[in-house]
Amino acid sequence: MSDTPARDTIAVDTYDVHVRAGLIDDAGEIVRAAAPAHRYAIITDGTVAPLYAARVRESIGVAHTELLTIPAGESHKTREQWGSLTDTLLAHGFGRDTTILALGGGVIGDLAGFVAATYMRGIPFVQLPTTLLAMIDASVGGKTGVDTAAGKNLVGAFHRPRAVIADPATLASLPIAQLRSGAAEAIKHGAIADAAYYEIVDSSLTAAFDAPAGDAMRALIVRSVQIKAGIVTLDERESGVRRILNFGHTLGHAIEAESGYRLLHGEAIAIGLLLEARLGERLGVTMSGTAQTLRDTMQRAGLPVMVPAHLSGERILAATRGDKKAREGVTEYALLEKIGRAVAGVRAPDDVVLSVLEDGRR
Repeated sequence: MSDTPARDTIAVDTYDVHVRAGLIDDAGEIVRAAAPAHRYAIITDGTVAPLYAARVRESIGVAHTELLTIPAGESHKTREQWGSLTDTLLAHGFGRDTTILALGGGVIGDLAGFVAATYMRGIPFVQLPTTLLAMIDASVGGKTGVDTAAGKNLVGAFHRPRAVIADPATLASLPIAQLRSGAAEAIKHGAIADAAYYEIVDSSLTAAFDAPAGDAMRALIVRSVQIKAGIVTLDERESGVRRILNFGHTLGHAIEAESGYRLLHGEAIAIGLLLEARLGERLGVTMSGTAQTLRDTMQRAGLPVMVPAHLSGERILAATRGDKKAREGVTEYALLEKIGRAVAGVRAPDDVVLSVLEDGRR
């Protein structure tokens, strides 16, 4: 009898998400079946490459792979980096019979996916996420893109991966702050769609953080992927129900940008979740007490719950106007009705948002 753990496979419309500790060493089998190619271009960053690139290349076949490495960090998810990567692919003679492999966190997934969406008018790619945030959120759903001075992910494309290969064992190499950052999205998934899962997240995060390759973490990854997969399958291009996934992200993205990306994505989203729960309560959309429930969970997860004192509420509000979720020039929010149920397309008066931001400092 094999000692290899069972593989969880979640169907997301036309592709599968595979979850299993140790799966990165067997990635070649999945990659060759889902996206056969003459050559494979692995796009990763300077932090992840020394840890996992050689193992992925060995699994696929070193002679059939090329490694393209960029500096780590959100500040490198740019049109300039996209241009540099596509120029490199052209210089090395990569054709339409190429598959891109995105090995890393959400930044790499978004950027490499955008390269795949646009190179030779679109070539296949496979996501190999190595952070919790990427495993449960960024790698699922087909959104790709780069940041601009006006905001995050404002230039991009919908381009589905051929497969997602999530190996929870890679999470052991992450600092605890990165695990906490990813947990913000798990909290969001429960808050918008599954009250029972919210309770599981709330009670099991400590165990998941203590053993990233263990059962508690695997269960969180699988259920979060199932929730997001169910939503994006109904609404791939974010014209309806998918917009509830933006809960916490309108103010969260604005806070992240105004911090100069010194806040991790999940840290900014955690603050955004709490602020938008308070906003919903002020507007009469969200059940009273919901924000306090979220605050308690965030604190147990070790996530921030207050707007940094040096950030201007007016600038945060202004940053939301350039958000891709705005309609007719007006910012719209996805808000909770209660834990487990959300609604999208809610507009809020500026004075109410500013009041929530000010109260969010304490």
